[in-house]
Amino acid sequence: MYRLDDLLHLMARLRDPQSGCPWDLAQDYASIVPHTLEEAYEVADAIERGDFAHLPGELGDLLFQVVYYSQLGREEGRFDFAAVVDGITRKLVRRHPHVFPDGDLYGAADLPQLDEAAIKRRWEEIKAEERAEKAAAPEQLSLLDDIPQALPALSRAAKLQKRAAQVGFDWPAPLPVLDKLQEELDEVLEAMAEGDQEHIAEELGDLLFVVVNLARHLKVEPEAALRAANGKFERRFQFIERAVRASGRALGDCSLDELDALWGEAKRAERQQTGCGG
Repeated sequence: MYRLDDLLHLMARLRDPQSGCPWDLAQDYASIVPHTLEEAYEVADAIERGDFAHLPGELGDLLFQVVYYSQLGREEGRFDFAAVVDGITRKLVRRHPHVFPDGDLYGAADLPQLDEAAIKRRWEEIKAEERAEKAAAPEQLSLLDDIPQALPALSRAAKLQKRAAQVGFDWPAPLPVLDKLQEELDEVLEAMAEGDQEHIAEELGDLLFVVVNLARHLKVEPEAALRAANGKFERRFQFIERAVRASGRALGDCSLDELDALWGEAKRAERQQTGCGG
């Protein structure tokens, strides 16, 4: 069975200037990023579908992305895979003082258990200390600085809101968020009445941002919720496609009322299968 050292060797061979792969030799950090994001989503997709037979392969594809960046870093004398492993291990030991109180990865494990709230508070304190250490001028450091710009917009919105909530900039409960949601919806309607497309886009963005806030208050991960809604739409639309195909017609030949009726049938079929509404 191949081991991690074999994968690192393979990567070095692929990037060998004399005998490597032309495609791999042409890549750089930026060109690999889209592949990294795609592989991360494929891992998430396999988990959501319960496809554990293929999950090891998807995880391998994601691991290969880390190996790729590490090889690029080694070639430039910036860092290597060992530095990546060392960095993440040190960080996790530091962030888990309730497990490694003396900072020793292999220290005693028979420690008193802390409550979850205390662990979470200490975790956030340590992360704040780390952010301050990274800043050239800590007094100018924003609480939001280290939230990646490349995150999916829904996930980033949730992280921005969660970070702001740590210092009390948040609604106290879900109901006021619903009031804000109605306010933003009214502003979308006003922008539509004006016919200003740029203003409509801005107000829709505000509306989506508040929807994310509502999801956060209801302890729902918005990215996962939307992925689930996408999946539900796909299933129901495919039900419509099958039904129309079975009738010997084309989708374009059906009226909206007919398609909407089939959508209702799809919903009823799902409820019978799962016992759930929606």
